Amino acid sequence: MSQNNNELITWGQVLRKTPLVLKSLPRIIKGLKVSNISAADEPCGLGWTFEVATQRNPDGIAVLYEDRRYSYQYFNQRANQIVHYLAARGIGKGDVVGVFLENRPELLVTVLALSKLGAVSAMLNTSQTQNVLIHSINLVKPCAIVIGEELLAAFAEVRDSIDALSRGLYYIADQDTFRDPGEAPSGYLNLMRESLDAPQDAPATTQQIHKDDACFYIYTSGTTGLPKAGIFKHGRWMKTYGGFGIIAMDMQASDVVYSTLPLYHGTGLCVCWGSAIAGAGGFALRRKFSASSFWDDTRTFNATVIGYVGELCRYLLDQPTCPDDLDNPVRKMLGNGLRPGVWGPFKQRFGLEHVCEFYGSSEGNIGFSNILNFDNTIGFSLMPWALVEYDRDKESPVRDNNGFLKKVERGQPGLLLAKIDEKTPLDGYTDPEKTRQVVLENVFESGDRYFNTGDMLRYIGFGHAQFVDRLGDTFRWKGENVSTTEVENLLIQHPRIAEVVVYGVGIPNTNGCAGMAAITLHDPEAPMDMRELLNYAKRQLPPYAVPLFLRIKRDMETTGTFKYQKKSLKQEAFDPTKTGDEPVYAWLPGSDRYVPVNDELFTNIIGGLHRY
Repeated sequence: MSQNNNELITWGQVLRKTPLVLKSLPRIIKGLKVSNISAADEPCGLGWTFEVATQRNPDGIAVLYEDRRYSYQYFNQRANQIVHYLAARGIGKGDVVGVFLENRPELLVTVLALSKLGAVSAMLNTSQTQNVLIHSINLVKPCAIVIGEELLAAFAEVRDSIDALSRGLYYIADQDTFRDPGEAPSGYLNLMRESLDAPQDAPATTQQIHKDDACFYIYTSGTTGLPKAGIFKHGRWMKTYGGFGIIAMDMQASDVVYSTLPLYHGTGLCVCWGSAIAGAGGFALRRKFSASSFWDDTRTFNATVIGYVGELCRYLLDQPTCPDDLDNPVRKMLGNGLRPGVWGPFKQRFGLEHVCEFYGSSEGNIGFSNILNFDNTIGFSLMPWALVEYDRDKESPVRDNNGFLKKVERGQPGLLLAKIDEKTPLDGYTDPEKTRQVVLENVFESGDRYFNTGDMLRYIGFGHAQFVDRLGDTFRWKGENVSTTEVENLLIQHPRIAEVVVYGVGIPNTNGCAGMAAITLHDPEAPMDMRELLNYAKRQLPPYAVPLFLRIKRDMETTGTFKYQKKSLKQEAFDPTKTGDEPVYAWLPGSDRYVPVNDELFTNIIGGLHRY
């Protein structure tokens, strides 16, 4: 897949940004100072920053949800009561507490209280059940768990398989528990009711939280296996708070961040909420994402900033156009994964001025952000990083004759590595072995250590980079490396295609993996011209990257953070006996269109009758 030189950032583009850079210098300096806590015993973290925001804007609205509004002072006092209550129950610094609630203010006040206490919030994925949920809980050995009524049934199914929980099961009713705590079922303590009589004053423990103390455990999505728990420390919170809220977004008390992203994920919990707190502004929530209600919500909450992941934006763009699309208060957006084909149209249709695309992971030590508002880039990072050559056949970075890794040239894709040192430590996972597996040693000189992100990026000049794909999202066919992300970005521009997921599938007696695309259509009832679709793909893509197989789906399965579930798609491949009522098509050698795959054709393909 070739590099488009038009995507490289030029001197002219940078010079046009000079006034913006000069104007931003004071807040950049402030943000860097806040982000880089040097003293190991300096107070910091989520609880500390919330108290700073409360002092700055006590009567300002901190949290918005449905028709509920909570000021900074009230929300802070309510969190303090929970701190004093849990401390009296024996929960203290370093203890792990599972948090199992859907998006609502009660989740935020619980996490805020635990952070002030110095306890670690294990942010359990609300879509998990059965064995995966058991694994996630037992992995971090919590001393207690806070469960929302909406998830009580899921927890009840696994309760007997949980190892720890020596300090209580805490329940929060699925209602406005700030007004009416409700009643807890037998065996559970009603957290919101029991804490009502506790003191409202600030706990001393908030001042005893330091940069190396863990704040959250945030789980990987588990799309290709059981989840891992990444450690998110309070020092990392400060980098998110300062880097996004102060430097990138210039958040003010008048701003409101609206997020429908799940709060068990770092983008919603840390980036979006942290940015709101940095400005002492509002954080508006919705229980679950709704494309049809999204812009009405922004008007209701008077949201100036939205949190996003790429597919969320595409869902919004797929909604029918409305005369009031531009009539919304949002001017900035903060998130990741926005595709090039969506970037420009989304900004234009909804009147967005600044796309702060960022790159990072909960367990990693590197972050990029698009502070200068260039299009189609994850921005730049002030942390030390490098892009190196990667051998996909050997599944390892390329080393030279001296045993060191080789950097790629500008414009070429390379594996992103982030240097590990005192200024950029790697928090990693709760399992030390999992952490060890992502560390590379002796990279450019003897004794140096780098975090292997597993992601391919492209350097486009002036410190800026573009995301290319994850290593697992690349396959090799006809001796060429095929980037699923790049194929998806091109196919999604077809006017009939609503969603596309590309992956590699095996054909017996061939080398590598053949490309296959699962697609959904804007109008599923209208017949698809399979000759035109193949011609479109052939015009847009090099021959080796054109998908040989297609699967038309009515709906695409995703995780709670809109990541596509590729594992099952790969397993079912192009076998019509496994795809149910979803039709599968093949591009046969020498033909000019995709043709339906029935049992006979499937047998012929895997039997080698058609020579690929």
